[in-house]
Amino acid sequence: MINTQFWWLSVPHADVCSRKGLLVVPELRPWRAARPSLERLARLARTVRPKLAHAAGTVTTRVARIAERVTPRVARITTAVKPGVARITGAIGSGATATKAGLTRAGRATASGLARAAAAAAPGRSRAAAALAPLLARLTAFLGPYAARLRPHAARLAAAVRPPLTRLVGLTRSLPSRTARLTTVQVTAVAATVGLALAAGTATLAGPWDSGQRTAERTWAASEDGRGGTGTTAESGSGSGDSGAPEPAPSAPSVLTALTGVGGTTTDPASAPDARTLADALTPLLKGTALGNRRTASVVDVATGKQLYGMDAGAALTPASTTKIATAVAALTAVGADHRLTTRAVLEPDTKEVVLVGGGDPTLTARKDAQGWASLRTLAAETAAALKKRHLDAVTLSYDTSLYSGASLHPIGVNDNLAPVTPLMADEGRLDDSSSGTATRASDPAAEAARQFGELLEAAGIKTSSPGLSQATGRAEDLAAVQSPPLSAVVERMLTNSDNDIAEALARQTAIATGGRASFAGGATAIGAQLKKLGLPVAGAEFHDGSGLNRDDKLTARLLTSLLTLAGAKSHPDLRPVLTGLPVAGFTGTLSARYESAGERAGTGLVRAKTGSLTGVNTLAGTVVDADGRLLAFAFLTSESMDATAARDDLDRVAATLAACGCRHG
Repeated sequence: MINTQFWWLSVPHADVCSRKGLLVVPELRPWRAARPSLERLARLARTVRPKLAHAAGTVTTRVARIAERVTPRVARITTAVKPGVARITGAIGSGATATKAGLTRAGRATASGLARAAAAAAPGRSRAAAALAPLLARLTAFLGPYAARLRPHAARLAAAVRPPLTRLVGLTRSLPSRTARLTTVQVTAVAATVGLALAAGTATLAGPWDSGQRTAERTWAASEDGRGGTGTTAESGSGSGDSGAPEPAPSAPSVLTALTGVGGTTTDPASAPDARTLADALTPLLKGTALGNRRTASVVDVATGKQLYGMDAGAALTPASTTKIATAVAALTAVGADHRLTTRAVLEPDTKEVVLVGGGDPTLTARKDAQGWASLRTLAAETAAALKKRHLDAVTLSYDTSLYSGASLHPIGVNDNLAPVTPLMADEGRLDDSSSGTATRASDPAAEAARQFGELLEAAGIKTSSPGLSQATGRAEDLAAVQSPPLSAVVERMLTNSDNDIAEALARQTAIATGGRASFAGGATAIGAQLKKLGLPVAGAEFHDGSGLNRDDKLTARLLTSLLTLAGAKSHPDLRPVLTGLPVAGFTGTLSARYESAGERAGTGLVRAKTGSLTGVNTLAGTVVDADGRLLAFAFLTSESMDATAARDDLDRVAATLAACGCRHG
């Protein structure tokens, strides 16, 4: 199992490696040496069977969800490690027969048989160790910078597993002799069970997989400079103080290792790629026919802001979802990385009318597990409690969507990529259990959210009318409120999942913050104006929405790399979420199922990029650390492609070439 939080690498000693710590599972020699009675094992099985059945019923759903997420990653890992496994298998093959015979004798005979088996296996183990040494060395070097922040997590994991391991060891020592009859298959099954239990414990401590890498970066950044992330002093409201809430992105520069020299990276100007060498590597790939008839490109050294490579970098093309990079920069600078979006319930004076007021939070959720986002259930529970204090058990329910203006339906019309845009919605109006990607949406997300709120009030003992559209007055009395995590976390989620609903909400928040109308046109105008105010090269750029779904949007490769470079500047720590939220090649978000072929694998884990896809349009913009440790920003925009899959593969290959490039002159 491998993801952005922890790696589980199968090796002879069953090491479990993780960015949360390094745990070594002892070899199961006690199982092979002990001799327990089958009768005692049978009694033990009868004792634990009911408990296991109960536990199985509890964890089945969670295991299914984990398996759904892990399966594609395991497939990628299997492909990646197959050559190394083949070499290791060859190295230990000559000792395999002797090892098996030795284990059989050890299981059925005395300690001397075990010794003979160990001696027979030694040559194979030595060759396996030699084969693994380079891989383990690279892994150690990679994890080195994280050592300081891994220690507390390792300590917690050790404390968690110590009691069950102690009981396990005690049991094996007390059992009589007939365990020698356990077969190799049975021993392997026991080892696998222990390994899975420990892996599950590690995963629990590590936190949510979809944002694990960014969580690790925040922790590292805080430990490096002692300041933590932005927004640590932001006001908290009901529903925003949960310990599991998504944290703000770090302002600490240590999150950008390639700008600080941490982990073997460098900012030495001499390490920057040579422009001619870079052109020789990239130009042939960018001229591939699968990319269509038009393509533009820009590669910039983030440390200096110097463009190292360009291909019609000033030509404006349809950017698709890479537009979200511009939306993110505009929102963070205009609204603020610490800002939280508030959903309120108010009571109109001298009436029994409760109004649910939408504050533009697209991450509001009605699900039981809010996962740190603002919870409609919490809002309903607190509203019900406030009403009961006022001796009200029946109310008229209304909802207020006056924060936004103009049409709610995007020009593309009804589409599974985006719900009607409204300041009040729960779970983005999704009518299934999904939290990202396409889904059938409610035709009126605000009315649906109000209906759900009414049901939750009813469950809490407050009778309600069928909700209707209204507008809260200035005299309304606050009953309860819930807040989103800081805008920095909302931006990260938008970029990782290419979330169109969040993008359109952020465009409107930008308009509100700058005095514009909270509409499609108002949000688009506000984004362009904010980028111009920041001194960015907006010539040729056109904005018609915040998500990039509108084909009339136009951006240049130069503007995209300028946005990414600004996000890495020391003068703009508030823009770090633009970089930390980018999907990681082969692991997270819209890049989780890409970078699988041999020509793209060099970019796995090193390329962070926002994808963009419309019919005939394929774009990719992000950052990569090259082979010389240099952080580069890149943007590739193409149009008129007839094969979207081939075009995406070609763009991934270009980014992977940047990752593998040691392009210094000479």
